[in-house]
Amino acid sequence: MNKARFSSMVAAMALAGCQASDPAPSAPERPPLEGASIGGPFTLTGSDGKPVSFSDFDGKYRIVYFGYTYCPDVCPVDLQHISAGLRRFSKENPTLGRDIQPIFITVDPERDTPAVVGDYVGNFGKRLIGLTGTPEQIAKVAQEFAVYYSKEPGSGPDDYLMAHSQTPFLMGRDGKPLAVLPVDDPSTPKVDEGSAKAIADELDRWVS
Repeated sequence: MNKARFSSMVAAMALAGCQASDPAPSAPERPPLEGASIGGPFTLTGSDGKPVSFSDFDGKYRIVYFGYTYCPDVCPVDLQHISAGLRRFSKENPTLGRDIQPIFITVDPERDTPAVVGDYVGNFGKRLIGLTGTPEQIAKVAQEFAVYYSKEPGSGPDDYLMAHSQTPFLMGRDGKPLAVLPVDDPSTPKVDEGSAKAIADELDRWVS
């Protein structure tokens, strides 16, 4: 082999060794609750006294939050954050925003009648749907969504608090769980800049 040809081969080998191989394509991000046994079919009572089923919203994303209307602080703040986050997302993504249905399910059916629930959810915009039911129905739905709640006795029969999970679930168009929305983002106390932004970002990640 002549010297010129040998030098050319060495240079080619050196160049090939310096070139980085193409990176393998990264797998698409998967929803954190994908495959979890959370949620399921149910029929409860809407604020107008008529039955509402989970399947009524098939084809839409659903935000499902469990709470109660007499909640002194946690529930109203969470619902403010959810509503503000949904508004923020919908402003940037109007078509997708219309495909998200927020749902409030009470864990206090003894006090939260359809009328009470209807008045309550009206404080958080026109889109939030409030649902109630018999104690047995609520217990079954809460179990399906892995939501804990219990009555904390107060000074009288109607003076009590409800301890419950603080878990807003984002469910897909097929009713399957996707993620838990971050209602308690501590980055800022301002609703529209803290948890609302975090919720909008989470919606942007999974709603398509």
